[in-house]
Amino acid sequence: MKRRRPLRALRRRAARVRSVLLRRYFLPRRQGRAAVLRYAAVLDGQTVNLHARMPHWVRPDENARIELRRRGRRHTTGAKVYTDHDGGVAMDAAILLGQDVSGLPLTPGRWKIRLRLSHGLRRRALPLLLVDLPVPYGGPTRPMEASAATGDRYRLGRGVTGSAQVTFSRPQPSAEIVRVHVTHSQVDVTFRVVGGEPEAPSVEFVASGRRLEASAARHGEGLWQVSAPLHLMAPLRDRAEQWDLVLSSDNLRTMRLGRRLHDVRNPGRVFAYRQTAVTPVGRHPMLVLPRYTPAGNFRIQCSPMTEAV
Repeated sequence: MKRRRPLRALRRRAARVRSVLLRRYFLPRRQGRAAVLRYAAVLDGQTVNLHARMPHWVRPDENARIELRRRGRRHTTGAKVYTDHDGGVAMDAAILLGQDVSGLPLTPGRWKIRLRLSHGLRRRALPLLLVDLPVPYGGPTRPMEASAATGDRYRLGRGVTGSAQVTFSRPQPSAEIVRVHVTHSQVDVTFRVVGGEPEAPSVEFVASGRRLEASAARHGEGLWQVSAPLHLMAPLRDRAEQWDLVLSSDNLRTMRLGRRLHDVRNPGRVFAYRQTAVTPVGRHPMLVLPRYTPAGNFRIQCSPMTEAV
């Protein structure tokens, strides 16, 4: 922790210096030769939304395309140039990223974003200046940090001179809960693994001083299911026991099962499950409550009925 604080302070100082250079030096010198982004954000984890003010010489009937370029590779997608409500010329674009979702097939790394304009035989290219970095908003939801479909991460940023760019990184493997079903005899958990394909996966149900291991079985395309008998999960004391689920495989790191590819700030409240009263064979009645921690990790809480009363 002590090592991280000086590093964070250094990063903040560098960001302030970069911002001052951008506003006092680069931005004034690029006025009239670049489009200034008034809004830029990655929505739903995989769609870049852009709104920019055009230089005065840009016509509202220009044909426009957004270009993403990196190391000789280039992808383009449509954009719209039009007259804004105040009489100026603006540009809007929504860029879907990711080959798996029929978007632009980026490769990992930083991609420069430019606007290409054409009118008749004239062709021009404009950099898009990102003066202010996206600021997370408040409320019950937050910006998606990764694609819910693939786990891929896209982050908007800017170069030294302020030109917008998007950085693409592959996901770290994670085990995402899809469905939970509690019966009077067992709990069934269906999940998918994002960012990797597990070999010979098994799930360990872990409580304080107790462990249960179960093999995971295929349950449809890209899905796995694991089950555990509730009579083995019944609490041994007069208080609730919390069971965490940990995935192991021959080729991936161990990982907690959870739900993290979403945009809600309180997964425990939004993705709440109903508490179920069961009586396992040979055991006293108990309450079973699947739930999520604030970090998105999945737990199964087993409580004696006397405690609930």
